[in-house]
Amino acid sequence: MTPPKQALTIEFAAQILLKRGLISKDQYKDIVVKGDTQRARLQRRQDVPHFSKIPYHPDMVSPAEVILSFNLETPNSNGKILTEEAITMAIAEAIGIPYKRLDPLKLNMDVVTSLIPRPFAQKYTIVAIEKDGDAMTLAVADPYNIDEAIENLSRTKRIKIKLVLSSKSDIQKIVREFYGFRTAVMAAQKDLAQAVDISNLEQYVKLKGHTEIDAGDQHVVNAVEYLLRYAFDQRASDIHIEPKRDKSFVRLRIDGALHYIHTIPKVIHPPIISRIKMMSRMDIAEKRKPQDGRIKTDYKDKEIELRVSTMPVAFGEKVVVRIFDPEILLQDIDQLGFYPRENQLFNSFIKRPNGIILVTGPTGSGKTTTLYSSLKVLSSPEVNILTIEDPIEMVMEEFNQVGVQPAVGVTFAGTLRTFLRQDPDIIMVGEVRDKETAEAAIQAALTGHLVLSTLHTNDAPSSIIRLMDLGTPAFLISSTIIGIVAQRLVRKICQQCKKNRSLTDSEIEYLELPQKTKGYPVHYGEGCLECRGTGYKGRTGIFEILDFTDRMRAVLSSPKIELADIQEVAKADGMLTLRQCAVKKMLEGITTYEEVVSVT
Repeated sequence: MTPPKQALTIEFAAQILLKRGLISKDQYKDIVVKGDTQRARLQRRQDVPHFSKIPYHPDMVSPAEVILSFNLETPNSNGKILTEEAITMAIAEAIGIPYKRLDPLKLNMDVVTSLIPRPFAQKYTIVAIEKDGDAMTLAVADPYNIDEAIENLSRTKRIKIKLVLSSKSDIQKIVREFYGFRTAVMAAQKDLAQAVDISNLEQYVKLKGHTEIDAGDQHVVNAVEYLLRYAFDQRASDIHIEPKRDKSFVRLRIDGALHYIHTIPKVIHPPIISRIKMMSRMDIAEKRKPQDGRIKTDYKDKEIELRVSTMPVAFGEKVVVRIFDPEILLQDIDQLGFYPRENQLFNSFIKRPNGIILVTGPTGSGKTTTLYSSLKVLSSPEVNILTIEDPIEMVMEEFNQVGVQPAVGVTFAGTLRTFLRQDPDIIMVGEVRDKETAEAAIQAALTGHLVLSTLHTNDAPSSIIRLMDLGTPAFLISSTIIGIVAQRLVRKICQQCKKNRSLTDSEIEYLELPQKTKGYPVHYGEGCLECRGTGYKGRTGIFEILDFTDRMRAVLSSPKIELADIQEVAKADGMLTLRQCAVKKMLEGITTYEEVVSVT
């Protein structure tokens, strides 16, 4: 599409904005009177040499940049400042060219860098964003100043040109980041063949140059994007980037097990860490102490939250990115892995109007999924759900979520007391970790609220002993706890390489199964491309649910409470232990003997 022959001047752009009500008449006059002076001032500022590692190419300041520099408030918008995006959209609509906001994560780097040379893209402030057969889509900042560029491209590439209008800053960002990919990596490795490794705590160091790769260089941006998307594709729950003496390792946790994925040159490690810290709004200059941050992104039309943790180790900064996929974190309760009795029990727990439900297990046992899935079932416009977490695992609009911040006095116990003044129906406490929090949770349950929380114990019966160790009287436990769920995650056998076998006599004896003449047929995964050679794909939960029946309350009212007595009564009431649940899934062909032994 060729735009009409019209110069994109400051006055023309201002007229467009005035007609669309984005600026007032007084603002229009101000722009017209002062525009040329302001452009000259901005041009002088741009012409000043600077010391960026990225090659510097001064160009003319655009009308949108000039208008943006006035920092204007849009009329009747309650103080909303006019943005470059709004200016560009208005100009695009007025001159009949589609507007396109450039998202680096959605552009193909090969398309961008292969169709137009970097100097050409910089000279005309254009970038190729799409190629479809013999047609190429160009994002341009000024459609009236590119006749020569279009003619050259049409002639040399023998290709049709389609135009979209994008903001100048977006185009410059793409040009700067994408084109620097290969040259930056090669130059970095060449320049840093003799670099100071200040992150190594060992005494031996080599004295070398001072060149650093910028965290905004495209090879870094692209590497991080590739890594994130690869992790999403592989259903990873965590990404580990670990610095070693002369290289760095990248590992993904898939189905609970870590898999080695990449080795990256040591010189690339710091900028990759800096890029991730920038994305998660951390202090990139602070490398001496741990930091936490979070990133929200999208993948295949769904939002994904990433929780980022950095930690200084012997050879630099280690980063772990935890991936929270809504499809995994928010499931139907029926899909969590409950058997019919446990499913019925748990659903009866969460439908109670008041009391405490505890979910126990170690880190990575699926407690968060169980709690969030339960809250999702319970959430409705008629219910006020409040959560206190450390940190907030995943931001959900349906809940009112608070993150623990001890530095400013936001603690579990203190926030729980505040919750009671916020007219809650359901409260979720990230973890009961001290006497004060336990007391506050019990107080909330006694005053008519449903409380869901977690506890770090090995099984359901020992949670009662743990609460008593925290100073909670047995009669309060008896009167407020609805039920306790202990859980683990076991890996499921890959269906593509599933094979049959029978348990050996020693395996039967170890699992304390009764001897059978025909033995016990079980399954295992042989390993294939689909499961990365592990024999497993996906995970499911195993659950141990302790119901507070009359017999259990009678045990808690006795003068001396023993763990063995609690376990005995729970089993008599029909509780399936974690081991029994895992064995059941093994005999059903869902998981393996090795996984049963490993997890339980």
